Parts: sequence; C-alpha cells; structure tokens
Amino acid sequence: MAIYIGLLISQPDFGVTVVLMCTVMGMVFLSGMRFFQFIIVLSAGVGMAAFLAMTQPYRVQRLKTFMDPWADPFGAGYQLSQAQIAFGRGEWFGTGLGNSIQKLFYLPEAHTDFIYSILAEELGLVGALLVVLLYCFLVYRIFMTGRHAEKKQKFFMSYVCYGFAFLFAGQALINVGVNVGALPTKGLTLPLLSYGGSSLLASAVMVAIILRIDFELKQAELEEMLAKQKTKFRGKTARRVKA
Repeated sequence: MAIYIGLLISQPDFGVTVVLMCTVMGMVFLSGMRFFQFIIVLSAGVGMAAFLAMTQPYRVQRLKTFMDPWADPFGAGYQLSQAQIAFGRGEWFGTGLGNSIQKLFYLPEAHTDFIYSILAEELGLVGALLVVLLYCFLVYRIFMTGRHAEKKQKFFMSYVCYGFAFLFAGQALINVGVNVGALPTKGLTLPLLSYGGSSLLASAVMVAIILRIDFELKQAELEEMLAKQKTKFRGKTARRVKA
C-alpha cells in the first residue's frame, strides 16, 4: 500500500489515495480481521489522511471553501456554488435531457467531476435519486457475487468482488457527496457515467471480471448438479442390474 500511495501522492492525487485506502481496509475487515486490530489500522489511516490533507495549501483552501462556498461564489467557491445552482434548477423532474444551462461554460468540469450536478439539473431530484439507487443495486449485486464465491471457498474471487464493490461505492459516494456539497471538492469521476477513456475502461474491465466470476461460479454449480445426477443415475442402474 505504501508504494501505491507514495506514487499517487507524488502526482498528487489525494482523492484516489483515499478511495484505495478505504477499499483495502474494507477488504481486510471482511477477511476476518479482529475488530480491535481493525480500529487501530483505521485510526492510523484516518490520521495519515488528515495529515496529508493539511500538508498542501490548496487542500486546506478546499476545506475552507467546503465549509462556506457562498463566501466567495465567484472565486474559490465558484465550482461548488454553480453545482448547487444546477441542483436548484432541476427541481423535481428536471429541465429535460440535454437542456442544462449550467454545462454551457458556467459549471467547470461538467462532463467529468460534476456530471452528477448536470444530471440532477436535467433529470431532477427523481432522476438523481434513481441513479443513486442504480449504484446501490450494482454494489449490492457485486457483494452478493463475492459472498457466493466465499461460500464456495473461492476466496480469491470473493475478495476481488469485495474490492471492486468498495471501489465503485467509494467513487460514487465521494463524487455524489462533492456534487451535493456534503464533501470537499475532489477530482473523482462518477463510474460508468463521467466522460473519460481511462475511467470508463477501468470500470468496464472491473464489470467484465465480476461477470466472469459469476459465470464460473454458475458453471461450477451446473457441473456439480450434473455430477450428482450422473451418480444418482448410475446408482439406480446398478440396483436394477442386481434386481
């Protein structure tokens, strides 16, 4: 972890560092780590994240802007204030797909980091909540696939699924939180929705691996069922021959 975090911080990319740390800690917790030990590791991780957040002036400025974006709506708080305006314009059912005003040079990074604000403006509160529910369903299904693999003693497959679930959940949670003003601004894309080749490619690869794991689990179950049926058929045949 230290190697990866060191490379990310040197870029710097604090947002991905936080997501990666949360993902690994979640996987360690689900692997059966003792709760007391997990609390120690979690406390160390939170302390390190807080230290890294305070070491750069621009991160401190983001925290100040997060506390009150309207204190400087045309300066440091411009992006967050424009995102909140987009949510206000969307109301319940939105302005209609493609009819956003904020994406026309008002809201910076409207196609990547703040795509959720534009989505809320065009589809309204109902559409925005529906997207959140879709992410919840996606993460739930990935966790269920991992749990299925764990029951089959396929632990590598299981923890791969858990890790991917945490990655999707972490990125979506932080991106949505930043857009609604619940978290400080971070440069994280919304998985499978934000514009960007590398993000979409990585998300698609994760989905493909999860589908492959699910396919192999179902294939193994089918083979087990066929083997049981063959054994049962052979037993019946042997009893008939004896009779």
